[in-house]
Amino acid sequence: MLTKKTLKAAVAIFALLGVINLSHAESPLTGNIGLTSNYIWRGVTQTGDDSAISGGVDYAHASGFYAGTWVSSLGGGSQYEHDLYAGYGFKAGPFDLDVGYIMYMYPVGNPNADFSEVYVNASIQNFGFGAAFTVDSDSAGPDDNMYLYAKADFELKKDLNLHLLFGTYDFDAPDTAGAEDYKHFHVSLSKNDFVFALDKNDTDLTVGGDDLRFSVSYSMTVDLL
Repeated sequence: MLTKKTLKAAVAIFALLGVINLSHAESPLTGNIGLTSNYIWRGVTQTGDDSAISGGVDYAHASGFYAGTWVSSLGGGSQYEHDLYAGYGFKAGPFDLDVGYIMYMYPVGNPNADFSEVYVNASIQNFGFGAAFTVDSDSAGPDDNMYLYAKADFELKKDLNLHLLFGTYDFDAPDTAGAEDYKHFHVSLSKNDFVFALDKNDTDLTVGGDDLRFSVSYSMTVDLL
């Protein structure tokens, strides 16, 4: 459901994809707000193809420790998602590494959907990859689901960036969890605080199926300290 070196356009891209890395924020305490025409997380719409508004607060320490919270509306405004996360970013040879924990909560509308993950992200130059592993879930499904991704980021010209991502979601027991394994693809262009994205997955899920989806997002970040 975030490779955020300044937290700007990446809030709209990677927060929605579920890739977290806040260890390089420029200010120790920042706030962000975003608008998107379609909240797509790991290739699947979370809003029934409706728009969403989101916002959050992030703290990043010079040591590499970070923590934050993020809230987004979900379809029609009667439900919302609330995330809490914390992690640690550090260098390992040529790699930037990031390990952490995130809790996804749905206080209104679907409280039994809450779950949490541990994750690890790695990047080197323009490329990155990572994994997220479900460690606790309030639903009837299993806890040990795995999400894997690989991504690439390229600056086409000043302030214009191309983002490519391929991800795969492996559910431990889809027959009992009511879910199915799937793969997804993401391509986007970011310019200043705007992101124009295309997403495609190969799932037959009734909600958020395999149609090609175009979305436009805007986000801004402010220093709170």
